[in-house]
Amino acid sequence: MATKLYIGGVSYGTTEDSLRDAFAQAGSVVSAKIIIDKMTGRSRGFAFVEMTTDAEAQKAIELWNGKELDGRTLTVNEARPLEERAPRTGNSGGGYRANDQSGSRW
Repeated sequence: MATKLYIGGVSYGTTEDSLRDAFAQAGSVVSAKIIIDKMTGRSRGFAFVEMTTDAEAQKAIELWNGKELDGRTLTVNEARPLEERAPRTGNSGGGYRANDQSGSRW
């Protein structure tokens, strides 16, 4: 079973191909995904890499954690499962205040 790694400190210039090539030094890479900000289209500075085995994942951690890639020091560790988040609540900023003393909506 593949082991997913969290990669922090990823340079904006790093590509998924260059990340895959770097981690291939530790073994077979199943996937490499740089997380992109939806609003800007730019890297958010972190990525996930899946290694084929636990042993290869451990080797990748030893090889890259605290080391430099494309001018940035990487943080590499085993990815944790995504935690459930509470649903977002609150006003989106539209409308008027119910306790407005002036009686006017605007």
